[in-house]
Amino acid sequence: MLTTSLLRLGAVGALLLCSAASVHAQAPAEPARVKWERLCQIRRDQFDRILPRAMRDHGVDMWIVTQKENQFDPMYEDLGRGYVGSVAYWIFTDRGDRIERAAIGVSGYRYEQCGYDLVRGFAPLQDFIKERNPKRIAINMSEEVGAADGLSKTMHDRLLKELGPFASRVVSSERVVSDFRSGFPASRLVALGEAGELSRRIAERALSNENIVPGVTTLEDVAWWMMDQLQQRGLGSSFEMPSVYITGPKGIEATSNDRIIQRGDLLIIDWGVGYLNTWTDVKRMAYVLKPGETAVPKGIQAAFDNALKVRDVIRRTIRPGPTAGDMLEQLRGEIVKAGFRMQGTFNEVSADDKVEVMIGCHSVGDRGHGSGPSIAWFNPRQMTFPIKPFNPFSIELFAWTPAPEWGGAKVRIPLEDDAIVTERGVEWLYPINQKIALIK
Repeated sequence: MLTTSLLRLGAVGALLLCSAASVHAQAPAEPARVKWERLCQIRRDQFDRILPRAMRDHGVDMWIVTQKENQFDPMYEDLGRGYVGSVAYWIFTDRGDRIERAAIGVSGYRYEQCGYDLVRGFAPLQDFIKERNPKRIAINMSEEVGAADGLSKTMHDRLLKELGPFASRVVSSERVVSDFRSGFPASRLVALGEAGELSRRIAERALSNENIVPGVTTLEDVAWWMMDQLQQRGLGSSFEMPSVYITGPKGIEATSNDRIIQRGDLLIIDWGVGYLNTWTDVKRMAYVLKPGETAVPKGIQAAFDNALKVRDVIRRTIRPGPTAGDMLEQLRGEIVKAGFRMQGTFNEVSADDKVEVMIGCHSVGDRGHGSGPSIAWFNPRQMTFPIKPFNPFSIELFAWTPAPEWGGAKVRIPLEDDAIVTERGVEWLYPINQKIALIK
């Protein structure tokens, strides 16, 4: 157990990610060269396996991503980073037998050896485009999908001017970007599984007596400890400061602030880890035992068990093929058949004895909230996208169950772990949450 002073400063621990199946403690962050080699392999696989279909399924002959110095497009990491001295263009052209990849005006470490066919200094575009004569040119502008909306107003105007007579052939890259970023080859699925394993292990350590002394430790102490874990390992955070919160009879009481953790509290962590340009969204829970208690109170445990039943319905229902919106309707029907009631408006709880459910199985992987199809009310545009094999999803749900320990008020149980959807259905990427942890 940590002392109070160490809790305030943030404890020093370590987890080294060695492979999808092995995480060892007390080791440094991954070497920079190894990280680059793995990112390079992912990039090649994305270009070879994912990009052709992403462009051809939407009738796009050319996709142009632009960037000014210090004005980063959301695709910057995916395309290999690099230095832009003035203006740069990443241009992907369907040449029939393959997608040609050109980087113009950008220099990066071994661009020529890591996915690109043509790397050159800045040059006017019209001759380049005239030679290829694309019928539809996708550019990064989208009303709702942020990853496909990287063009500033001035860069948009400049690009259309550069395109000249080809400007009339411009379309939104929204669906190309969505399919490219949410189509995961095996090399990237491995990275996402490793990121998920790190996410859940750090969260589970955070919600334990290793870090929490009831009556002493604050929610903020736990959140900062988690941030220290990311910093020590060179990892990113999907949502900046982790949400470490307490839920009670009136809902969420406090989040990542100076509220001191007390006995009887029901704690939740909601957060995500960024590793090799993959990003997770994971929750874990813990109950702080009161004097004389040895287990989670029966009403709270019953609420958790109901959430597990809902998750099982989701797991056996989701399949590729339908749009995310159609799948949401299927899920609603199956959840009602299982004896639950779908909640009308999120977090608006009815004063009755019914178990209420809300689901938000959103795209994940390219960010904590990703660019692909989302079975979630908060991504209306992405609900119109079809679910494809090997799309990553955050399997997120909320279940509210009345508990006598809370005077009949409903216990809000959130579950969230990351998975991929295959023809076989939902397949988990790491051990998912199966219990409420205990803090003594």
